[in-house]
Amino acid sequence: MKYSGVLTKMRTENSAPIQYYLLFENDFLNMNQILDRQLSISFIKYQCLNCGLDKKIFRMGYCYDCFYQVPQAADWVIRPELSTAHLGKEDRDLEFEKKMQLQPHVVYLANSSSVKVGVTRKSQVPTRWIDQGAHEAIEIVEVPNRYLAGITEVALKDHVSDKTNWRAMLKNDIKDEDLVHWRSELKQYIPEEAMEYFIANNTETNLEFPVIQYPQKPKSLNLEKTQNYSGVLKGIKGQYLIFEDDTVFNVRSNEGYVVDITVM
Repeated sequence: MKYSGVLTKMRTENSAPIQYYLLFENDFLNMNQILDRQLSISFIKYQCLNCGLDKKIFRMGYCYDCFYQVPQAADWVIRPELSTAHLGKEDRDLEFEKKMQLQPHVVYLANSSSVKVGVTRKSQVPTRWIDQGAHEAIEIVEVPNRYLAGITEVALKDHVSDKTNWRAMLKNDIKDEDLVHWRSELKQYIPEEAMEYFIANNTETNLEFPVIQYPQKPKSLNLEKTQNYSGVLKGIKGQYLIFEDDTVFNVRSNEGYVVDITVM
């Protein structure tokens, strides 16, 4: 079976285990169904997710020019505390920013390599946690806009990490944590503007990933350096494909790359 198209992050369904799908323009591939099979990936060209041109991808699936123009790649995406739509102030596209920023957001704790704090739109729960490879997560606050979520995250990350160790996550070098207790301990650091949105009663969400074999020493596949790769697919966690020889491939980091994928 051969599939061709531009890579975008895998779509997911939260079941036991999580179901993963690679979507192409005219086709899709359920990745769970090809576990334990030989998979080859070949780099064909670039295709910017905005302009569609064959220009070297800079970040987030965009070429250099588009990355610095499109609202989807503005600073507030990575740093929610920089959001200004609630003030009516435009960054790159006020209508887009209102649509994305002025909706319910969640500040959460997730355990992927260790406990970390993060922000996501409420509509992206639990997708965001799945994409980070978290095996457990819990909401701390649910606020009406991205700015409030951002300032809450900034306050909390003085006391808990906001980063994931991707190697530890992929090796499954993790331990279970009492996230309810963590949330209780961190409550005192929530900014006054967000305290009324504190969530006190919900329990943590547990996630199960489709992995047959975890890598011992993960080594990342770089499609620009290794333009043709073949290996046996042993698992999927976060947005990573895990292969038998400890090669791992971050699909999301390769958005905008046009590839041929062959399943043997």
